[in-house]
Amino acid sequence: MQEKHLFEYAVVRFVPRVEREEFVNVGVVFYCAKLKFLKALFLLDESKIDALCKDIDCDGLRQNLEAFERICVGGKGAGPIGQLDVASRFRWLTAARSTVLQTSKVHPGFCEDPDATLRKLYEDLVL
Repeated sequence: MQEKHLFEYAVVRFVPRVEREEFVNVGVVFYCAKLKFLKALFLLDESKIDALCKDIDCDGLRQNLEAFERICVGGKGAGPIGQLDVASRFRWLTAARSTVLQTSKVHPGFCEDPDATLRKLYEDLVL
């Protein structure tokens, strides 16, 4: 039996008008400290986006999600935030903000395989 690892995740949301508190789940960001695992999966369903906000720039939103992914991977191509350690990058990505892209509260759990658990969360919460 594999060892179970503590993980944390947050749902990434598209929030077109913060004051209306409407959103569409567009991704999941997943972090496992022990394995130094930080990864995000996204799906930009333009029909759902269009149902909430017809005038959103989906290309700009896609670029923001790609930046989110680059920060997860880290390195020089991810800018100053990408240079931080894995834990700091996760905390920065999940910090409360009132912009078009927001994350839910961070939720904990235990897993044996972080990649499989991320995919399951993605299927359950985004697809």
